[in-house]
Amino acid sequence: MRKRPNIPWAAAVQVKPVAQTSMTAANSLDEDPLPEIQFELPPFPGRLVIVRTGPPRPRVSTPPAATTGGDSEKMVAPLIAPQVTAQESAVAKQQTVQSLSIAEKNLQSARGKRLNAAQTDLVSKIRGFLKDAREAAQVADWARARSLSKKAQVLSEALVTSL
Repeated sequence: MRKRPNIPWAAAVQVKPVAQTSMTAANSLDEDPLPEIQFELPPFPGRLVIVRTGPPRPRVSTPPAATTGGDSEKMVAPLIAPQVTAQESAVAKQQTVQSLSIAEKNLQSARGKRLNAAQTDLVSKIRGFLKDAREAAQVADWARARSLSKKAQVLSEALVTSL
C-alpha cells in the first residue's frame, strides 16, 4: 500500500503550481495560448413541450343517477364485521362494560386535580375512546367496542399512575 505524504496544512498554502511553457509560446508572445471557443446553440423551438412530473390524473366517471325509488331508498355502506357467535358476543359485551366502568372510575379520580399538558391530552384521548366504544356498543359491534374500551382503560390506568 502506498503511504500518503505527510504535508502540514500550514505549508500547503505556500505550494504554487508552475506553468510549463512550450517552445512555440516562448518564441511568439503575442499569440494567445488558448484558442477562443465559440458556442453554437441549436435554434430555439417554436413550441414548448410540457413535461409532467407525476402520473396523469385518473378520469372518474359520474355514477348513474338512481331514478327508481326516490328518497326512501338510500344507498347504505355495507358493514364489514367478523362473524362472532352469541357466546363470544356476550363475553365481549361483559368485557366492554367492565373496561368502560374502570376507565370512567379512573377519570373520576383525576377530576378536580391540576393536570399538566400531557395528562390533559391523555384525558381527551380517553374520552374519545369512551365515546367511540359507546357508539360501537349501540350498534352491537362488541368486538370493536371491547377494543376501544380496553384502550380507554389502559390509558386511564396510565393517567392514574402519573397523578
